[in-house]
Amino acid sequence: MNKANIGLVGLAVMGENLVMNMESKGFTVAVYNRTSDKVKNFVEGRAAGKNIIGTYSLEELAANLEKPRKIMMMVKAGQAVDDLIEQLLPHLEEGDILIDGGNSHFPDTIRRTAYVESKGLLYVGCGVSGGEEGALNGPSMMPGGSVEAWPHVKPIFQAICAKVEDGQACCDWVGENGAGHFVKMVHNGIEYGDMQLICEAYQLMKDGLGMSPEEMHEVFAAWNETELDSYLIEITRDILGYKDENGETTVNYILDTAGQKGTGKWTAISALDEGVPLTLIGEAVFARCLSAMKSQRVTASKVFTKEIPAFEGDKAAFIEAIRKALYASKIISYAQGYTLMRTAAETNGWNLNYGGIALMWRGGCIIRSVFLGKIKEAYDKNPELENLLLDDYFAETIKSLVPAWREVVAYAVKAGIPMPAFSSALSYFDGYTTETLPANLLQAQRDYFGAHTYERIDQPRGKFFHTNWTGHGGNTSAGQYNA
Repeated sequence: MNKANIGLVGLAVMGENLVMNMESKGFTVAVYNRTSDKVKNFVEGRAAGKNIIGTYSLEELAANLEKPRKIMMMVKAGQAVDDLIEQLLPHLEEGDILIDGGNSHFPDTIRRTAYVESKGLLYVGCGVSGGEEGALNGPSMMPGGSVEAWPHVKPIFQAICAKVEDGQACCDWVGENGAGHFVKMVHNGIEYGDMQLICEAYQLMKDGLGMSPEEMHEVFAAWNETELDSYLIEITRDILGYKDENGETTVNYILDTAGQKGTGKWTAISALDEGVPLTLIGEAVFARCLSAMKSQRVTASKVFTKEIPAFEGDKAAFIEAIRKALYASKIISYAQGYTLMRTAAETNGWNLNYGGIALMWRGGCIIRSVFLGKIKEAYDKNPELENLLLDDYFAETIKSLVPAWREVVAYAVKAGIPMPAFSSALSYFDGYTTETLPANLLQAQRDYFGAHTYERIDQPRGKFFHTNWTGHGGNTSAGQYNA
Protein backbone atom coordinates (compact mmCIF):
# COMPACT_ATOMS: atom_id res chain seq x y z
CA MET A 1 0.00 0.00 0.00
CA ASN A 2 1.32 3.43 -0.96
CA LYS A 3 1.60 5.61 2.12
CA ALA A 4 0.76 9.30 2.23
CA ASN A 5 3.45 11.98 2.38
CA ILE A 6 1.45 14.01 4.90
CA GLY A 7 -1.77 13.77 6.90
CA LEU A 8 -4.28 16.51 7.60
CA VAL A 9 -6.90 16.71 10.33
CA GLY A 10 -9.80 19.14 9.94
CA LEU A 11 -11.69 19.34 6.65
CA ALA A 12 -13.17 22.81 6.97
CA VAL A 13 -12.62 25.35 4.17
CA MET A 14 -8.88 25.96 4.80
CA GLY A 15 -8.07 22.30 5.46
CA GLU A 16 -9.89 21.00 2.41
CA ASN A 17 -8.26 23.56 0.10
CA LEU A 18 -4.77 22.88 1.49
CA VAL A 19 -5.28 19.16 0.78
CA MET A 20 -6.29 19.89 -2.84
CA ASN A 21 -3.26 22.18 -3.17
CA MET A 22 -0.86 19.53 -1.80
CA GLU A 23 -2.29 16.82 -4.07
CA SER A 24 -2.02 19.08 -7.12
CA LYS A 25 1.72 19.47 -6.40
CA GLY A 26 2.29 15.71 -6.47
CA PHE A 27 1.88 14.77 -2.81
CA THR A 28 -0.33 11.99 -1.50
CA VAL A 29 -2.42 13.20 1.45
CA ALA A 30 -4.28 11.22 4.10
CA VAL A 31 -7.23 13.07 5.65
CA TYR A 32 -9.28 12.74 8.80
CA ASN A 33 -12.18 14.67 10.30
CA ARG A 34 -13.99 13.85 13.53
CA THR A 35 -17.27 13.99 11.56
CA SER A 36 -16.91 10.91 9.35
CA ASP A 37 -19.44 12.15 6.79
CA LYS A 38 -17.10 15.04 5.91
CA VAL A 39 -14.33 12.58 5.03
CA LYS A 40 -16.70 10.38 2.99
CA ASN A 41 -18.25 13.31 1.12
CA PHE A 42 -14.83 14.80 0.38
CA VAL A 43 -13.10 11.65 -0.90
CA GLU A 44 -16.14 10.62 -2.94
CA GLY A 45 -16.77 14.14 -4.25
CA ARG A 46 -14.17 16.84 -4.74
CA ALA A 47 -11.24 14.48 -4.06
CA ALA A 48 -12.52 11.55 -6.16
CA GLY A 49 -9.83 10.00 -8.34
CA LYS A 50 -7.04 11.95 -6.66
CA ASN A 51 -4.14 10.81 -4.45
CA ILE A 52 -6.10 11.51 -1.30
CA ILE A 53 -6.70 8.77 1.28
CA GLY A 54 -9.77 9.05 3.48
CA THR A 55 -9.33 7.71 7.03
CA TYR A 56 -11.93 7.27 9.75
CA SER A 57 -9.84 7.15 12.93
CA LEU A 58 -6.62 8.76 14.11
CA GLU A 59 -5.09 5.29 14.34
CA GLU A 60 -5.92 4.67 10.67
CA LEU A 61 -4.55 8.12 9.75
CA ALA A 62 -1.20 7.37 11.46
CA ALA A 63 -1.03 3.92 9.82
CA ASN A 64 -1.36 5.48 6.37
CA LEU A 65 1.60 7.88 6.73
CA GLU A 66 5.23 7.43 5.70
CA LYS A 67 7.80 7.99 8.45
CA PRO A 68 8.60 10.34 9.99
CA ARG A 69 4.89 10.97 10.06
CA LYS A 70 3.79 14.55 9.33
CA ILE A 71 0.32 15.52 10.52
CA MET A 72 -1.10 19.00 9.91
CA MET A 73 -3.83 20.06 12.34
CA MET A 74 -6.36 22.49 10.87
CA VAL A 75 -8.71 22.83 13.82
CA LYS A 76 -10.00 25.78 15.84
CA ALA A 77 -7.35 27.53 17.93
CA GLY A 78 -7.41 26.92 21.68
CA GLN A 79 -8.42 23.82 23.63
CA ALA A 80 -9.26 21.87 20.46
CA VAL A 81 -5.56 21.84 19.49
CA ASP A 82 -4.47 20.58 22.92
CA ASP A 83 -7.17 17.90 22.84
CA LEU A 84 -6.14 16.74 19.37
CA ILE A 85 -2.45 16.55 20.36
CA GLU A 86 -3.37 14.25 23.28
CA GLN A 87 -5.50 12.06 20.99
CA LEU A 88 -2.70 11.79 18.40
CA LEU A 89 0.26 11.10 20.71
CA PRO A 90 -0.57 7.39 21.38
CA HIS A 91 -0.45 6.70 17.62
CA LEU A 92 2.89 8.42 16.98
CA GLU A 93 6.53 7.59 17.65
CA GLU A 94 9.84 9.35 18.12
CA GLY A 95 10.69 11.81 15.34
CA ASP A 96 7.12 12.22 14.06
CA ILE A 97 6.00 15.78 13.38
CA LEU A 98 2.85 17.59 14.46
CA ILE A 99 2.00 20.80 12.58
CA ASP A 100 -0.53 23.38 13.79
CA GLY A 101 -1.69 25.38 10.77
CA GLY A 102 -4.41 27.30 12.61
CA ASN A 103 -4.38 30.80 14.09
CA SER A 104 -3.00 29.73 17.47
CA HIS A 105 -1.79 32.30 19.99
CA PHE A 106 2.02 32.19 20.04
CA PRO A 107 2.38 31.52 23.82
CA ASP A 108 0.32 28.35 23.29
CA THR A 109 2.72 27.32 20.51
CA ILE A 110 5.74 27.95 22.76
CA ARG A 111 4.13 25.69 25.41
CA ARG A 112 3.08 23.00 22.93
CA THR A 113 6.51 22.86 21.27
CA ALA A 114 8.17 22.17 24.63
CA TYR A 115 5.50 19.59 25.55
CA VAL A 116 5.59 17.66 22.24
CA GLU A 117 9.41 17.70 22.20
CA SER A 118 9.39 16.27 25.74
CA LYS A 119 7.55 13.27 24.25
CA GLY A 120 10.31 12.74 21.66
CA LEU A 121 8.33 14.26 18.78
CA LEU A 122 8.76 17.47 16.78
CA TYR A 123 6.32 20.38 16.58
CA VAL A 124 5.68 23.11 14.02
CA GLY A 125 3.44 26.13 14.57
CA CYS A 126 2.78 27.50 11.09
CA GLY A 127 0.93 30.70 10.32
CA VAL A 128 -1.04 30.34 7.06
CA SER A 129 -2.43 33.42 5.33
CA GLY A 130 -4.41 33.94 2.17
CA GLY A 131 -7.85 32.66 3.07
CA GLU A 132 -9.72 30.09 1.00
CA GLU A 133 -8.20 31.18 -2.33
CA GLY A 134 -4.67 31.24 -0.91
CA ALA A 135 -5.03 27.78 0.66
CA LEU A 136 -6.00 26.34 -2.73
CA ASN A 137 -3.67 28.28 -5.03
CA GLY A 138 -0.72 29.24 -2.83
CA PRO A 139 -0.78 30.79 0.64
CA SER A 140 1.90 32.68 2.53
CA MET A 141 3.28 30.28 5.17
CA MET A 142 5.22 31.19 8.32
CA PRO A 143 6.56 28.04 10.05
CA GLY A 144 8.36 27.99 13.40
CA GLY A 145 8.95 25.45 16.16
CA SER A 146 11.31 22.46 16.27
CA VAL A 147 14.18 23.34 13.93
CA GLU A 148 14.81 19.63 13.17
CA ALA A 149 11.34 19.43 11.58
CA TRP A 150 12.07 21.99 8.86
CA PRO A 151 13.95 19.72 6.39
CA HIS A 152 11.03 17.26 6.50
CA VAL A 153 8.23 19.79 5.89
CA LYS A 154 10.15 22.25 3.68
CA PRO A 155 9.63 20.41 0.35
CA ILE A 156 5.86 20.29 0.88
CA PHE A 157 5.46 23.82 2.26
CA GLN A 158 7.62 25.47 -0.40
CA ALA A 159 5.83 23.54 -3.15
CA ILE A 160 2.33 24.62 -2.09
CA CYS A 161 3.00 28.23 -1.02
CA ALA A 162 2.73 31.35 -3.18
CA LYS A 163 5.69 32.42 -5.33
CA VAL A 164 6.83 35.95 -6.19
CA GLU A 165 7.87 37.13 -9.65
CA ASP A 166 11.35 35.57 -9.56
CA GLY A 167 9.98 32.24 -8.32
CA GLN A 168 11.03 32.64 -4.68
CA ALA A 169 8.72 30.85 -2.26
CA CYS A 170 6.60 32.88 0.19
CA CYS A 171 7.57 30.45 2.92
CA ASP A 172 10.76 30.04 4.90
CA TRP A 173 11.72 28.98 8.41
CA VAL A 174 10.86 31.81 10.82
CA GLY A 175 12.38 30.69 14.12
CA GLU A 176 12.12 28.69 17.31
CA ASN A 177 8.93 27.57 19.13
CA GLY A 178 6.22 30.25 18.74
CA ALA A 179 8.04 32.49 16.22
CA GLY A 180 5.94 31.42 13.24
CA HIS A 181 2.63 32.06 14.94
CA PHE A 182 3.96 35.35 16.36
CA VAL A 183 4.87 36.61 12.89
CA LYS A 184 1.44 35.50 11.59
CA MET A 185 -0.18 37.40 14.50
CA VAL A 186 1.71 40.58 13.56
CA HIS A 187 0.70 40.02 9.92
CA ASN A 188 -2.93 39.94 11.03
CA GLY A 189 -2.46 43.07 13.15
CA ILE A 190 -0.99 44.90 10.15
CA GLU A 191 -3.94 43.59 8.12
CA TYR A 192 -6.29 45.26 10.64
CA GLY A 193 -4.36 48.50 10.20
CA ASP A 194 -4.33 48.36 6.39
CA MET A 195 -8.08 47.69 6.28
CA GLN A 196 -8.87 50.52 8.70
CA LEU A 197 -6.73 52.99 6.72
CA ILE A 198 -8.54 52.06 3.51
CA CYS A 199 -11.90 52.44 5.27
CA GLU A 200 -10.92 55.91 6.52
CA ALA A 201 -9.91 56.96 2.99
CA TYR A 202 -13.30 55.64 1.80
CA GLN A 203 -15.16 57.61 4.48
CA LEU A 204 -13.26 60.80 3.65
CA MET A 205 -14.25 60.49 0.00
CA LYS A 206 -17.83 59.44 0.76
CA ASP A 207 -18.69 61.91 3.55
CA GLY A 208 -16.17 64.67 2.93
CA LEU A 209 -16.17 64.81 -0.87
CA GLY A 210 -19.65 63.36 -1.45
CA MET A 211 -18.32 60.77 -3.89
CA SER A 212 -20.39 57.85 -5.22
CA PRO A 213 -19.21 54.22 -5.03
CA GLU A 214 -18.67 54.32 -8.81
CA GLU A 215 -16.36 57.34 -8.49
CA MET A 216 -14.47 55.69 -5.62
CA HIS A 217 -14.20 52.48 -7.64
CA GLU A 218 -12.31 54.49 -10.28
CA VAL A 219 -10.07 56.08 -7.62
CA PHE A 220 -9.08 52.75 -6.08
CA ALA A 221 -8.47 51.31 -9.56
CA ALA A 222 -6.06 54.18 -10.23
CA TRP A 223 -4.42 53.84 -6.80
CA ASN A 224 -3.73 50.18 -7.50
CA GLU A 225 -1.38 51.34 -10.28
CA THR A 226 0.75 53.31 -7.77
CA GLU A 227 2.88 52.48 -4.69
CA LEU A 228 -0.38 51.34 -3.06
CA ASP A 229 -0.64 48.37 -5.46
CA SER A 230 -1.89 45.59 -3.16
CA TYR A 231 -4.47 42.88 -2.68
CA LEU A 232 -6.55 44.97 -0.25
CA ILE A 233 -6.68 48.01 -2.57
CA GLU A 234 -7.59 45.63 -5.41
CA ILE A 235 -10.51 44.02 -3.58
CA THR A 236 -11.72 47.45 -2.36
CA ARG A 237 -11.84 48.53 -6.02
CA ASP A 238 -13.91 45.43 -6.85
CA ILE A 239 -16.26 45.83 -3.86
CA LEU A 240 -17.04 49.47 -4.72
CA GLY A 241 -17.80 48.47 -8.30
CA TYR A 242 -20.00 45.50 -7.40
CA LYS A 243 -23.75 45.74 -8.02
CA ASP A 244 -26.48 43.25 -7.07
CA GLU A 245 -29.16 41.84 -9.36
CA ASN A 246 -31.18 45.07 -8.90
CA GLY A 247 -28.29 47.24 -10.04
CA GLU A 248 -27.68 48.50 -6.48
CA THR A 249 -24.17 48.90 -5.03
CA THR A 250 -23.98 46.09 -2.46
CA VAL A 251 -21.57 47.82 -0.06
CA ASN A 252 -24.18 50.54 0.61
CA TYR A 253 -26.48 47.92 2.16
CA ILE A 254 -23.95 46.30 4.50
CA LEU A 255 -24.41 47.13 8.20
CA ASP A 256 -21.49 49.14 9.59
CA THR A 257 -20.55 46.80 12.46
CA ALA A 258 -17.25 44.96 12.07
CA GLY A 259 -16.32 41.56 13.47
CA GLN A 260 -12.93 40.28 14.62
CA LYS A 261 -11.41 36.91 15.51
CA GLY A 262 -8.89 38.18 18.07
CA THR A 263 -5.51 38.23 16.31
CA GLY A 264 -5.52 42.04 16.06
CA LYS A 265 -6.30 42.25 19.77
CA TRP A 266 -3.48 39.78 20.54
CA THR A 267 -1.07 41.98 18.55
CA ALA A 268 -2.06 45.08 20.52
CA ILE A 269 -1.79 43.22 23.85
CA SER A 270 1.62 41.86 22.87
CA ALA A 271 2.76 45.40 22.05
CA LEU A 272 1.64 46.57 25.51
CA ASP A 273 3.49 43.63 27.09
CA GLU A 274 6.66 44.55 25.16
CA GLY A 275 6.32 48.32 25.69
CA VAL A 276 6.15 49.03 21.94
CA PRO A 277 3.93 51.91 20.70
CA LEU A 278 1.77 50.01 18.21
CA THR A 279 -0.69 52.89 18.06
CA LEU A 280 -2.18 52.46 14.59
CA ILE A 281 -3.04 48.78 14.95
CA GLY A 282 -4.42 49.47 18.44
CA GLU A 283 -6.71 52.14 16.98
CA ALA A 284 -7.77 49.76 14.19
CA VAL A 285 -8.85 47.20 16.81
CA PHE A 286 -10.70 49.84 18.84
CA ALA A 287 -12.36 51.15 15.66
CA ARG A 288 -13.93 47.71 15.20
CA CYS A 289 -15.05 47.75 18.83
CA LEU A 290 -16.61 51.20 18.33
CA SER A 291 -18.35 50.05 15.15
CA ALA A 292 -20.02 47.27 17.14
CA MET A 293 -21.69 49.91 19.38
CA LYS A 294 -24.21 50.62 16.60
CA SER A 295 -27.30 51.40 18.68
CA GLN A 296 -25.35 53.75 20.97
CA ARG A 297 -23.82 55.52 17.96
CA VAL A 298 -27.27 56.04 16.45
CA THR A 299 -28.48 57.56 19.75
CA ALA A 300 -25.37 59.73 20.15
CA SER A 301 -25.61 61.00 16.57
CA LYS A 302 -29.03 62.45 17.45
CA VAL A 303 -27.73 64.09 20.64
CA PHE A 304 -24.61 65.52 18.96
CA THR A 305 -25.86 66.47 15.51
CA LYS A 306 -23.24 67.59 13.04
CA GLU A 307 -23.20 68.68 9.46
CA ILE A 308 -20.11 68.04 7.38
CA PRO A 309 -19.47 71.18 5.31
CA ALA A 310 -19.41 70.84 1.52
CA PHE A 311 -15.88 70.51 0.18
CA GLU A 312 -14.86 73.68 -1.68
CA GLY A 313 -11.28 72.98 -2.74
CA ASP A 314 -9.70 71.17 -5.67
CA LYS A 315 -11.28 67.72 -5.47
CA ALA A 316 -8.72 65.89 -7.62
CA ALA A 317 -5.83 67.43 -5.66
CA PHE A 318 -7.43 66.41 -2.35
CA ILE A 319 -7.97 62.82 -3.56
CA GLU A 320 -4.23 62.70 -4.31
CA ALA A 321 -3.57 64.09 -0.81
CA ILE A 322 -5.68 61.27 0.66
CA ARG A 323 -3.62 58.74 -1.33
CA LYS A 324 -0.41 60.21 0.04
CA ALA A 325 -1.77 60.27 3.60
CA LEU A 326 -2.81 56.63 3.22
CA TYR A 327 0.68 55.65 2.03
CA ALA A 328 2.38 57.58 4.84
CA SER A 329 0.13 56.00 7.47
CA LYS A 330 0.74 52.55 5.96
CA ILE A 331 4.51 53.05 6.30
CA ILE A 332 4.01 53.94 9.99
CA SER A 333 1.91 50.81 10.59
CA TYR A 334 4.60 48.53 9.14
CA ALA A 335 7.35 50.41 11.00
CA GLN A 336 5.47 49.79 14.25
CA GLY A 337 4.81 46.13 13.40
CA TYR A 338 8.47 45.49 12.60
CA THR A 339 9.54 47.22 15.82
CA LEU A 340 7.25 44.84 17.73
CA MET A 341 8.82 41.83 15.99
CA ARG A 342 12.35 43.05 16.79
CA THR A 343 11.50 43.58 20.45
CA ALA A 344 9.69 40.24 20.84
CA ALA A 345 12.59 38.45 19.12
CA GLU A 346 14.93 39.76 21.82
CA THR A 347 12.49 38.78 24.57
CA ASN A 348 11.98 35.23 23.24
CA GLY A 349 15.45 34.54 21.84
CA TRP A 350 14.26 34.32 18.23
CA ASN A 351 16.60 35.01 15.32
CA LEU A 352 14.11 36.54 12.88
CA ASN A 353 15.00 37.37 9.27
CA TYR A 354 13.09 40.62 8.71
CA GLY A 355 13.78 40.85 4.98
CA GLY A 356 12.72 37.21 4.67
CA ILE A 357 9.46 37.97 6.49
CA ALA A 358 8.71 40.76 4.00
CA LEU A 359 9.34 38.26 1.19
CA MET A 360 6.96 35.74 2.81
CA TRP A 361 4.30 38.45 2.81
CA ARG A 362 4.92 39.48 -0.81
CA GLY A 363 2.59 36.81 -2.18
CA GLY A 364 -0.35 34.67 -1.09
CA CYS A 365 -1.28 36.58 2.04
CA ILE A 366 -3.91 39.24 2.69
CA ILE A 367 -1.41 42.12 3.07
CA ARG A 368 0.54 41.20 -0.07
CA SER A 369 1.71 44.32 -1.88
CA VAL A 370 4.47 45.81 -4.00
CA PHE A 371 5.39 47.94 -0.97
CA LEU A 372 6.77 44.88 0.86
CA GLY A 373 9.57 44.68 -1.70
CA LYS A 374 10.83 48.04 -0.37
CA ILE A 375 10.84 46.64 3.18
CA LYS A 376 12.85 43.61 2.03
CA GLU A 377 15.36 45.95 0.36
CA ALA A 378 15.66 48.02 3.56
CA TYR A 379 16.45 44.98 5.73
CA ASP A 380 18.70 43.39 3.11
CA LYS A 381 20.71 46.63 3.17
CA ASN A 382 20.73 46.83 6.99
CA PRO A 383 19.56 43.71 8.91
CA GLU A 384 19.98 45.66 12.19
CA LEU A 385 17.68 48.52 11.11
CA GLU A 386 15.95 49.77 14.28
CA ASN A 387 12.97 51.41 12.60
CA LEU A 388 11.83 51.49 8.96
CA LEU A 389 11.63 55.30 9.18
CA LEU A 390 15.43 55.39 9.48
CA ASP A 391 15.92 53.69 6.10
CA ASP A 392 16.89 56.17 3.35
CA TYR A 393 14.01 55.24 1.02
CA PHE A 394 11.33 55.44 3.71
CA ALA A 395 12.79 58.59 5.28
CA GLU A 396 12.78 60.47 1.97
CA THR A 397 9.34 59.10 1.06
CA ILE A 398 7.78 60.17 4.37
CA LYS A 399 9.31 63.65 4.07
CA SER A 400 7.59 64.06 0.69
CA LEU A 401 4.24 62.84 2.06
CA VAL A 402 4.04 64.84 5.31
CA PRO A 403 2.41 68.04 3.92
CA ALA A 404 -0.48 66.12 2.30
CA TRP A 405 -0.80 63.90 5.39
CA ARG A 406 -1.19 66.94 7.69
CA GLU A 407 -3.66 68.55 5.28
CA VAL A 408 -5.89 65.46 5.23
CA VAL A 409 -5.87 64.89 9.01
CA ALA A 410 -6.54 68.59 9.70
CA TYR A 411 -9.46 68.60 7.24
CA ALA A 412 -10.97 65.48 8.83
CA VAL A 413 -10.67 66.91 12.37
CA LYS A 414 -12.34 70.19 11.34
CA ALA A 415 -15.10 68.39 9.43
CA GLY A 416 -15.80 65.90 12.25
CA ILE A 417 -14.93 62.82 10.19
CA PRO A 418 -13.32 60.14 12.41
CA MET A 419 -9.80 59.24 11.31
CA PRO A 420 -8.33 57.22 14.22
CA ALA A 421 -5.69 55.39 12.17
CA PHE A 422 -4.58 58.32 9.97
CA SER A 423 -4.31 60.66 12.97
CA SER A 424 -2.66 58.19 15.37
CA ALA A 425 -0.05 57.41 12.70
CA LEU A 426 0.71 61.12 12.35
CA SER A 427 0.91 61.55 16.13
CA TYR A 428 3.37 58.65 16.35
CA PHE A 429 5.48 60.18 13.59
CA ASP A 430 5.50 63.55 15.36
CA GLY A 431 6.40 61.90 18.66
CA TYR A 432 9.11 59.67 17.18
CA THR A 433 10.74 62.63 15.46
CA THR A 434 10.61 64.97 18.51
CA GLU A 435 13.88 65.20 20.44
CA THR A 436 12.30 66.40 23.70
CA LEU A 437 8.91 65.07 24.82
CA PRO A 438 7.00 66.20 27.94
CA ALA A 439 7.84 62.99 29.80
CA ASN A 440 10.12 65.05 32.06
CA LEU A 441 6.99 66.56 33.60
CA LEU A 442 5.39 63.12 33.74
CA GLN A 443 8.40 61.75 35.66
CA ALA A 444 8.19 64.70 38.06
CA GLN A 445 4.50 63.89 38.67
CA ARG A 446 5.34 60.21 39.32
CA ASP A 447 8.10 61.19 41.69
CA TYR A 448 5.79 63.70 43.45
CA PHE A 449 2.96 61.28 44.23
CA GLY A 450 4.85 57.97 44.37
CA ALA A 451 8.54 58.77 44.91
CA HIS A 452 9.29 56.86 41.69
CA THR A 453 12.50 58.89 41.03
CA TYR A 454 13.80 60.34 37.77
CA GLU A 455 16.99 60.70 35.75
CA ARG A 456 18.62 64.09 35.05
CA ILE A 457 19.87 65.50 31.73
CA ASP A 458 23.04 66.75 33.46
CA GLN A 459 23.86 63.35 34.97
CA PRO A 460 24.75 59.91 33.51
CA ARG A 461 21.90 57.64 32.35
CA GLY A 462 21.02 55.03 34.97
CA LYS A 463 21.54 57.39 37.93
CA PHE A 464 18.24 58.12 39.70
CA PHE A 465 17.12 61.03 41.86
CA HIS A 466 14.22 61.82 44.15
CA THR A 467 12.96 65.24 45.21
CA ASN A 468 11.08 65.90 48.45
CA TRP A 469 8.56 68.07 46.58
CA THR A 470 6.40 69.03 49.58
CA GLY A 471 9.11 69.39 52.19
CA HIS A 472 7.50 66.75 54.42
CA GLY A 473 7.64 63.65 52.23
CA GLY A 474 10.96 62.34 53.46
CA ASN A 475 13.80 61.04 51.30
CA THR A 476 12.69 57.41 50.89
CA SER A 477 12.07 56.57 47.21
CA ALA A 478 10.33 53.67 45.53
CA GLY A 479 12.22 51.15 43.40
CA GLN A 480 12.69 51.91 39.73
CA TYR A 481 10.48 50.19 37.23
CA ASN A 482 9.05 50.90 33.82
CA ALA A 483 5.60 52.47 33.84
